[in-house]
Amino acid sequence: MTSSIHPTAIIDPRAELDSTVEVGPFTVIGPDVRIDAGTRIGSHVVIQGPTTIGKQNQIFQFCSLGEQPQDKKYRDEPTTLEIGDNNTIREFCTFNRGTVQDKGATRIGNDNWIMAYVHIAHDCQIGNHTIFANNSSLAGHVDVHDYAILGGFTLIHQFCKIGSHIITAVGSVVFKDIPPYVTAAGYDAKPHGINSEGLKRRGFSPEAILQIKRAYKTLYRNGLTLEEAKKELAQQLDKCSEIGILLEFLNTSTRGIVR
Repeated sequence: MTSSIHPTAIIDPRAELDSTVEVGPFTVIGPDVRIDAGTRIGSHVVIQGPTTIGKQNQIFQFCSLGEQPQDKKYRDEPTTLEIGDNNTIREFCTFNRGTVQDKGATRIGNDNWIMAYVHIAHDCQIGNHTIFANNSSLAGHVDVHDYAILGGFTLIHQFCKIGSHIITAVGSVVFKDIPPYVTAAGYDAKPHGINSEGLKRRGFSPEAILQIKRAYKTLYRNGLTLEEAKKELAQQLDKCSEIGILLEFLNTSTRGIVR
């Protein structure tokens, strides 16, 4: 199949595009960009390299992907942006490359739904099946785990970790790590129970959800220190293996968790 590239698009000869890639009018693709099969790119998109984009992504108009990081320490090092497969990236999104001071790469996984005006800064690591609502923004070095949902206008401070299956309310400002399964809201964000509806939709059993609620109470409602809570959570693993994800997260948190 001949690649479908609009005649007004500007493609650097050092870019590598699969023959099935579609490129809309007035889009600019720079050198050291590789785009895999079935990816569709709208009009007026700018993609700079080094950037790799996987299969079957849909990138809407006016996005800026792979530009230099917004970090004053950056000195034109050849850092990267890596985007996986089956992602939807809506209008006006900005994803920056990494920095040599951290991972050297900004990474977005597979099957993510990223709405308009989302900003993903340098060295962020995004998992799979996440949802970023409009205008949510990540400062540098943020990790977002699988199935996390960020409500519109959520802002995440640099170096935070966002656990799997969480959800934030509209306008949340997050300064600390959000453990798996938690619903967070406010400025600054506080925990407000677990994301039970999201867990139901993803096939968690009623018993697992009940045990996760119990784990939440252990962590937040029983007046325990974090270390005391972790000891109790370890004892709950026998009844619910899903608590292992929570416990592992707590053991690797470096900024502290929302409280």
